[in-house]
Amino acid sequence: MPHAIDLADYIAGFAGSPLAPWRASLPWELPPRAPEIVRRLLAGLPAGDYAIEGEIAIHRDARVEPGAVLKGPLILGAGCFVAAGAYLRGGNWIDARCSIGPGVELKSSFVFAGTALAHFNFVGDSVVGAGVNLEAGSIVCNHRNERADKQFLARSGEGGALQGTGCEKFGALIGDGARIGANAVIAPGALLRPATVVGRASLLDQEAPDAAR
Repeated sequence: MPHAIDLADYIAGFAGSPLAPWRASLPWELPPRAPEIVRRLLAGLPAGDYAIEGEIAIHRDARVEPGAVLKGPLILGAGCFVAAGAYLRGGNWIDARCSIGPGVELKSSFVFAGTALAHFNFVGDSVVGAGVNLEAGSIVCNHRNERADKQFLARSGEGGALQGTGCEKFGALIGDGARIGANAVIAPGALLRPATVVGRASLLDQEAPDAAR
């Protein structure tokens, strides 16, 4: 059975967002295209609402502290906050009212409204829903460094068998309202349903034989 994953099942606002043209994509197909997608969205932004310099667009209601490193292409939405020491790279789209705390690294990801990456998080090559909270030190890994075959596996459906994806770099699809506890580690390829809670200092690896989706 081929992978059948509806992004709207995880992120309710996906179809009504600027990312709607890519709704039919599998989640791991989006991050490799992040620079291309963000550049396309940059071209359609209302210049009056954003301060645009090169490939970086910051909404005029957003706040970026001195010492944050922002690399384009990047769109930072209304009411967002980016703290000193944050590092954004590789093509990122960040929706309204998101908080990117000190020491956070965000790479090639799409982040929906009201999500908070609190402090010292790494989120790589991911799609993160609305109202998600990552407590301090939690990370979303994007690469199977521990083995020679880097391709990550994903389930074909609820309770289905693991199947190859042909993709070597992907973090997670995190559904709306998920809560990731402090110092938790999300292994590559995770698909987290809305309102999922990951305990503090835990490992979530959905390739493990007993892992639930």
